[in-house]
Amino acid sequence: MKKILILGAGLSTNSLITYLLENAAKHEWHITVGDIDENTARRKVNGHPNGSAEVFDINDDMESWRTIAKADVVISMLPAFMHHLVAEKCIDLRKPMLTASYATKELKELDGKARKAGIPILMELGLDPGIDHMSAMSIINRIKSEGGKLNSFYSFTGGLVAPEYDNNPWNYKFTWNPRNVVLAGSGVSQFIHNGRYKYIPYHRLFDRVLKRKIKNYGEFEIYANRDSLKYREIYGLKDIPSMFRGTIRKPGFAKAWNVFVCLGLTDDSYVLEDSENMTYRQFVNAFMKYEPNVPVEIKLQEYCHNADDPVVFEKLKWLGIFDDRKTGLKNATPAQILQKLLEEKWKMDPQDKDMILMQHEFKYSMGDEDKMIVSAMAIKGKNQDETAMAMTVGLPLGIATKLLLLGKIKHQGVILPIHSDIYEPILEELKTFDIAFEEKEYMMG
Repeated sequence: MKKILILGAGLSTNSLITYLLENAAKHEWHITVGDIDENTARRKVNGHPNGSAEVFDINDDMESWRTIAKADVVISMLPAFMHHLVAEKCIDLRKPMLTASYATKELKELDGKARKAGIPILMELGLDPGIDHMSAMSIINRIKSEGGKLNSFYSFTGGLVAPEYDNNPWNYKFTWNPRNVVLAGSGVSQFIHNGRYKYIPYHRLFDRVLKRKIKNYGEFEIYANRDSLKYREIYGLKDIPSMFRGTIRKPGFAKAWNVFVCLGLTDDSYVLEDSENMTYRQFVNAFMKYEPNVPVEIKLQEYCHNADDPVVFEKLKWLGIFDDRKTGLKNATPAQILQKLLEEKWKMDPQDKDMILMQHEFKYSMGDEDKMIVSAMAIKGKNQDETAMAMTVGLPLGIATKLLLLGKIKHQGVILPIHSDIYEPILEELKTFDIAFEEKEYMMG
């Protein structure tokens, strides 16, 4: 019996664990879920005869070593900064490893060791990164095989609340890691357009949005991801004139969010003095001029021009940033205080369902003809456990694990799902879960 070890039992593991347990009897697998909280792991296994739960702490060297040594394959769903610790142990013990997270520089540097150990470290097997790679490479390779030349590739992904449950002024709720949302876009975003390199500094990022209609869900706005340029090499499009990757939000989100960027409320680099006794009103006021006779609301509208838009201002008021209510957070950064407030107001209600949108746009030349393919996907969650996010992160990872154990994946080293023997069977099986793309082709010119 093959032993699968899943490290971490957070929200994103629900569909992964369910998929593997449902396939366990047929393929003679035993699935162990290890988490710092054994009760959380036990709830995920839910008494399944082919499953078990145990405490796992990657910082406990001896115990984590023993646990990994007993497995045939390891899936790391731990926080991203811990993956390299798991990978190093997997390499030493010659155990294949899979994860949905990005292949960081630190992990890529383990490629040689993994090859020498004769194992794969399969990375970026989730949604974004993951399904975005697989669905893109499927079309890119098809266009190339038919003799086409790619001129432009734009790709957008968003985790949103499903339209039926979209009931707040921001048209947004947290369906994923809140911290990632608060810190999104920090740094410089870079892409290429018609052969010209373009750079958007963080303080202008939410001023520069694209507009797109996606499937039958109406119009959306898209802001640039940090580094679109690195994907040219990953996708084999080194000389492509235009490449852009972005994040999808409902119209009006960026203009309002830009007020927080303008104020500096998304900064996570320093701690505020006496933050736990500061009210949210004082928190906002701390970033503006000392004018004791001018209300905070007026100062904000004068300081950040977007805030004087009545629609934006209503969004800000609804959040409660002017409330005389203490933050209660000790030694907090501005970003942490903002996150605490947002988590209260953007929380998913028990009946809410999430939605994932992804759209790719390929412009290419075929002989004398210029064409465009638009490939789009929309997935709604089933409930608070089987969310669209959990399904699109967990299912491709689970399918890849099955392929690996069946001997269908032969690669060694640090690998992304950009190879046809990986992405083709995964995309095909995802269709059985209604995770599929609708493709339209257009003549241009």
